[in-house]
Amino acid sequence: MTRYFAGLALVALLAGCAADTSPDSPIEAVQAAAYQAPGPKTLTVFTMVNNRTGSGGHTALMVNGSQRVIFDPAGSFRDPRVTERGDVLYGVTPGWLQAYKSAHARSTYHVVSQEFVVTPEQAEKALRLVQANGAVPGAFCANATTGILSQIDGFEGVKQTFYPVKLMEQIETFPGVRTTRLYENDAGDVIDAVKAGQLAQ
Repeated sequence: MTRYFAGLALVALLAGCAADTSPDSPIEAVQAAAYQAPGPKTLTVFTMVNNRTGSGGHTALMVNGSQRVIFDPAGSFRDPRVTERGDVLYGVTPGWLQAYKSAHARSTYHVVSQEFVVTPEQAEKALRLVQANGAVPGAFCANATTGILSQIDGFEGVKQTFYPVKLMEQIETFPGVRTTRLYENDAGDVIDAVKAGQLAQ
């Protein structure tokens, strides 16, 4: 029961681009939170798609390089145990990765993941770019993500856009993309806050 009420207090909430007003984690916390995932280096574009209209609600970019982070521009996924600085989420373990996607997938939205295997050099450039970008204003999530991608070798053809689904459609035309979709039929708020707490244990 204690875990349940602790889960209710979490702030891993809804999809959507909104200005983040939470304070940045200190540099020491960022360094301590670093998590390196096994396997090849990858870039993954997340798009939160409305199940009714097909429109996009949010865009994010996961970078799996010397450490795994999620660039969550103007994002709303916040939890006291997740280190965040300048719209970059650190310490993206398998549990927190699933919690992130689950917090956005609900009866009204599903999450499209578009993954590319990249070179270590591409991954490190992406990591440097997202860390240097800083916090993003509300409604600029896709714009910020396209700006990052277009600076990485092999992704220069990505065109600037403000629309998450437009970016998703561009990415779908790139060779080597692996696309998966996550559907969940819940409210996407308290249930996912509890789930995020359980996955992090």
